[in-house]
Amino acid sequence: MSRHPIAFFVFNRPQETQAVFERIKSAQPSHLFLIADGARKDFQDEERCLEVRKIISDVDWDCQVSRSYSDVNLGCKVRVSSGLDWVFSQVEDAIILEDDCLPNNSFFDFCDHLLDYYKNDNRVFSISGATFQPESKLFSKSYYFSQYPNIWGWATWRRAWKFYDVDMKLWNSILNEDYLSSLFPDWQARLYWKQKFKKLYHKEIDTWDFQWIFASLIQHGLHVLPSQNLVSNIGFGKEATHTQKESKLSRRETFELEFPLQHPEFMIRDAQADGFTDRYVYQCQLHQRILNRMSRLIS
Repeated sequence: MSRHPIAFFVFNRPQETQAVFERIKSAQPSHLFLIADGARKDFQDEERCLEVRKIISDVDWDCQVSRSYSDVNLGCKVRVSSGLDWVFSQVEDAIILEDDCLPNNSFFDFCDHLLDYYKNDNRVFSISGATFQPESKLFSKSYYFSQYPNIWGWATWRRAWKFYDVDMKLWNSILNEDYLSSLFPDWQARLYWKQKFKKLYHKEIDTWDFQWIFASLIQHGLHVLPSQNLVSNIGFGKEATHTQKESKLSRRETFELEFPLQHPEFMIRDAQADGFTDRYVYQCQLHQRILNRMSRLIS
């Protein structure tokens, strides 16, 4: 049984919801938070939203269940951020899953153990179950530290979430005083994140997760990432909100971690691993957009 609460975010994907909920059932948390967004008026997904809520109503173990179901569609940005505000108004920590993040068995033990291990260490902002490092990257310990939180299955504490601001009100101060140069010595990474944060600040992107990256970066928070991938994103496709095209990040293989965990002897982020994440996960999107624009100009 998972010793810590689990927060499960759902919307309108019954098949993915069923798969992830079966894994949550196997963990049998003593407290389960269920957060659902409402149907969109112009997309005829009310029936699927109702089906999803029926699936997650099947809590057949001894468990305290807290529900936050929206009657209207709030969108990804507001539903997730407000849902997590609601969760952390009630508990000190939680394991967080969305309906397309399929964890393996060791994910829950990994989060349970490290939520306790780093409970009072303010340097650590979150524990992630997903890692995007290549298989050739060998780690000597069970996990490493990163400046980037992976939110495809993760866990955090109220003490860290209190720094989250969905509106990024500190953005102008960070930009005008050139703190980005300190956060991103590499100019390509700095350019990418400057553009991303600017769009978020001006509400040009409907998402919540990059604000979490911003919040932890400006507090120099560290994030625990496993040496092997523990969560597979099964949500890429036309039904997705942000991941409609297939990707090399889709349905990545997962591996079971060995316990007891081997802890690092020091708390320094793995700059090499973060550099790979910058190039492989984030900047590749920027490069692809540049190539697309060039091809349109040529044609």
